[in-house]
Amino acid sequence: MMNYEIPRKFNALINQAQQVAVEVFRPISRKYDIAEHEYPVELDMLASIMDGMNDGDIKGGAGATKLKQDKDKEAEGAVKNGSNMATVLGLTELCWGDVGLALSLPRQGLGNAAIAAVANKEQLERYKNTWAAMAITEPDAGSDSANINTTATLDGDEYVINGEKIFITAGGRCDAVVVWASLNKKLGRAAIKSFIVEKGTPGMELVRLDKKLGIKASDTATIRFEGCRIPKENLLGNPDIDTQKGFGGVMQTFDNTRPVVAAMAVGLARASIELTQALLKSAGVIADYAAPINNSLASEAELYRMEADLEAARLLTLKAAWMADNGYPNSKEASMAKAKAGRTANSITLKCAELCSSIGYSESHLLEKWARDSKILDIFEGTQQIQQLIVARRMLGKSSSELK
Repeated sequence: MMNYEIPRKFNALINQAQQVAVEVFRPISRKYDIAEHEYPVELDMLASIMDGMNDGDIKGGAGATKLKQDKDKEAEGAVKNGSNMATVLGLTELCWGDVGLALSLPRQGLGNAAIAAVANKEQLERYKNTWAAMAITEPDAGSDSANINTTATLDGDEYVINGEKIFITAGGRCDAVVVWASLNKKLGRAAIKSFIVEKGTPGMELVRLDKKLGIKASDTATIRFEGCRIPKENLLGNPDIDTQKGFGGVMQTFDNTRPVVAAMAVGLARASIELTQALLKSAGVIADYAAPINNSLASEAELYRMEADLEAARLLTLKAAWMADNGYPNSKEASMAKAKAGRTANSITLKCAELCSSIGYSESHLLEKWARDSKILDIFEGTQQIQQLIVARRMLGKSSSELK
């Protein structure tokens, strides 16, 4: 049984992340929203500090390079709050500052999380200082990631990768890309594996950088692979195709990262509520939590409802991260947290912009930016609909072929 009180050992981490959000992210938030695709050089020093904090034991620290299901049987029965919880708590604060900048931190990409989740010791050591993006989505395969068409064909001691990937976060800035590809299309999802492809590899082409609605500080790329040859040692996880197990190995990444996306949404939603409360207070609207909701102003009642939704999303997120730290299967809980938090953040930011009227719609404050940024949190790493489908399968005990 878990206790939802935040352990005191994380206080320093939370305070440091909050300081970064206030002193680094917020002051440059509008700058990089306007200057889309311009790299935020202010993040280099922060990234170096995080690297230093994470040097050493793979179980310590926080961030994408430390996200891993803890399966330490020696500590069975002990309750742990480790790197998954630390990452969730820290990223909540950072995204209170700015989501796009949080996504732009070097060596904190989704590809780094994939490496941490399934790489062997040699790969972990080889790529520990690598900034890795994740390439899953294709022009004809989005949330239905089992239907990807990119192929990886073994030729001697190398895999030859062919295909096109779109919507790759940090795809233009990263050092390497973790590519999802099929070893044999006839064998379906079981043949899907992930491969590390380093930037500059012949046959790998950066096609374009995409303009977006929000998170403009973060670059989003399209990359094409044509006869791209990589060493067979760059395959992550087990190279064998197990038609009974499916592609659980590569999907394990999402069990670790969906709570992280949920945490991002929680931080963004909290920022919107807090600013809205301050703006309403300056207009004479002060929340009275002791008064019955029926006697409250409409704007107050909306705030109360938003706060309740946010707290539900926060607690689901903490539970999913705690389960990962303690070695419990958390696929259902990770999807529940991501679905709830993504939808809640989008709803809250839009409502906050509405409550603040012209101020919420203008660029005089960040509310309109947060409303734009929030939408992606309900889309990437599996849309709202996909998360609900995963939860339904887990609840009903159905396979993907039985419940589509």
